[in-house]
Amino acid sequence: MNYPNGNKKKATHASSSNNQKQSFSNRGMRLEDDINQTNAYYLAKDIAVIHKKPTPVQIVNVDYPKRSAAVIKEAYFKQASTTDYNGIYKGHYIDFEAKETKNKHSFPLNNFHDHQIEHLKSVDDHGGIGFIVVRFNQLDRTFYLPAMKLFSCWERQYKDGGRKSIPLHVFENEGIEVPVGYPAIVDYISVIDQLFFK
Repeated sequence: MNYPNGNKKKATHASSSNNQKQSFSNRGMRLEDDINQTNAYYLAKDIAVIHKKPTPVQIVNVDYPKRSAAVIKEAYFKQASTTDYNGIYKGHYIDFEAKETKNKHSFPLNNFHDHQIEHLKSVDDHGGIGFIVVRFNQLDRTFYLPAMKLFSCWERQYKDGGRKSIPLHVFENEGIEVPVGYPAIVDYISVIDQLFFK
């Protein structure tokens, strides 16, 4: 089978309809891998152009025993990274962070950093579509939560005795569960269509 990124996978001999309807998010892959494959599909089908942002790194020391075997010995992050992904869909700027948790009932807010929240606020202020994608691994559920909903949870934690996590029911009631399948493994574009392009 040819995937959009050009990699080939061996075909399995099982061809029953039950096997074809299996959950693709339960294959031991990390959320980031699933999103990367989904983005490759979106790009191949000319649906959207969304890419993972490279982490800005300053290389300081490289060992060159020979040119083909260079080894980075020392490197530093140049600056704090913002969010994981950005791009364009139907003429709109898209920017989001992807996270996963082993918790069943809530998502800890300490998985975010102040600069990421500020970045998403800037995206929102300028009319972009900012959001987070969170996977609850134990539940095999993935959610889209608009940035505005994240902001209110983020600010609430700083009030007296504020909660330091986002409860699952917030994702269920104020977010949207992302459809999983194939070839769009984490089909967050279908959620954006539902919210912005009905």
